[in-house]
Amino acid sequence: MASSGWALQKSIYETLAIDAGVIGLLGSSRIYDDAPQRSAFPYITLGQSTLRDWSTGSEDGDEHLLTVHVWSRAEGRKEAHEIMQALREALHERALSLEGHRLVNLRHELSEARREADGETYHGIVRLRAVTEPL
Repeated sequence: MASSGWALQKSIYETLAIDAGVIGLLGSSRIYDDAPQRSAFPYITLGQSTLRDWSTGSEDGDEHLLTVHVWSRAEGRKEAHEIMQALREALHERALSLEGHRLVNLRHELSEARREADGETYHGIVRLRAVTEPL
């Protein structure tokens, strides 16, 4: 059976890769686990994930904290904010199908936009929280 963390990441990727709002803003399916060098902007990378035991006395479970990064070189933060909103709309409280696990919930926790030190790249950070149970 796949780990709950991998099953969740795979399902999030698959959901974003077919979401019309996300793909429309990116221009194509530029969603990466590890972005290729010289990737065209804008694009999304799947970032840090943390897994915690969320078991009860009678049920097994995992709590997931995930980060999705948005990378933009458009003038201003508008594009980054639009992509972050599309991510929220695609994922917040969605009932995703996971291999070997059941998604109890998936929630958007926060979004943040900042300018990178290079002065031309905007970096959006979207944090999600999920709870899963094994089937």
